[in-house]
Amino acid sequence: MNIFKYFGEVFGAIRSLWAGMRVTGYYSIRPGKVVTQKYPENRKKLIIAERFKGEVIMTHDANNQHSCNGCGICEMNCPNGSIEIISNKITNAEGKSERVIDKHIYHLSMCTFCSLCIKTCPSNSITWGHDFEHAVFDRNKLTKVLNQPGSSIRKEIKEVKETKEA
Repeated sequence: MNIFKYFGEVFGAIRSLWAGMRVTGYYSIRPGKVVTQKYPENRKKLIIAERFKGEVIMTHDANNQHSCNGCGICEMNCPNGSIEIISNKITNAEGKSERVIDKHIYHLSMCTFCSLCIKTCPSNSITWGHDFEHAVFDRNKLTKVLNQPGSSIRKEIKEVKETKEA
């Protein structure tokens, strides 16, 4: 009885292998849409899917303004602490203190690409970039500051933030 179970498992494995080889054989004889790209030969013409997760970036407009208000939700939802927000409190013209982002730091070496930071960002200020070449000799080069030098929060985001605080 035990020998029948053994041969049944062997034949099941062969059947599974044959099913996979049929699919591979079909696509090798009749290639349809080619998914594999010749990298690095076609670096200039590389087609990257929109859903690709390369690294977290902060979007800026032409005026070097972003929509991050420094709430810290992305930092709290990151399971391994790959996002750090360093902010300062300054006094505005009306005498109220407001939080201003000093640095929005992203540790690419610690990121698991789970997308929790992007999904929970209320202002949609961070998104996935398409850069994927991250081979470096120094791990410190994988720590990136997301907000560009001299950037500021967009005026409409700032007004919405002030009305919510009031």
